[in-house]
Amino acid sequence: MPSGVPVWVSSRGLFPGSKWGSDVAVTLREINADNWLAVLRLETLPEQSGFVASNAYSLAEAYVFPSAIPLAIYSDDTLVGFTLYGFDDDDGYYWISRLMIDRHHQRKGYGRAAMEQVIERLRADPECPCVQISWEPENTAAGKLYESLGFRLTSQIIEGEVVARLDF
Repeated sequence: MPSGVPVWVSSRGLFPGSKWGSDVAVTLREINADNWLAVLRLETLPEQSGFVASNAYSLAEAYVFPSAIPLAIYSDDTLVGFTLYGFDDDDGYYWISRLMIDRHHQRKGYGRAAMEQVIERLRADPECPCVQISWEPENTAAGKLYESLGFRLTSQIIEGEVVARLDF
């Protein structure tokens, strides 16, 4: 992603004609000195702990790989989740590497709304013809969400995770 790309504001009404049309408003915000500890404190449900890397690991990954973009997900002024996306120099694809919604804020549409914004950011990049995502096969909720957003399974399995791609 080119530097200087603005962080989107609320997704409600921001993308007229969007095929997803989430009714939930979220903002994606940079992680900074004011919110990084709160991002580290976000938790999944215990039964989801094996499905997503910790936010501490993800922030370390973003530090080491500058093309990775970590963002906090907010509903109004409440931190509800975390996402990480970027370009993988090894395989030449853009990836949404992480999406996690805190255990206290799940099943409210925040994950879908955040995914819509990340997808729209990537779609706006002329150098990004598609985006890939992967998930544990047992994480059926994630698979249903991603497929409902237009991701289609590839034949790849990477580190035990199924891979899907969304072409623009």
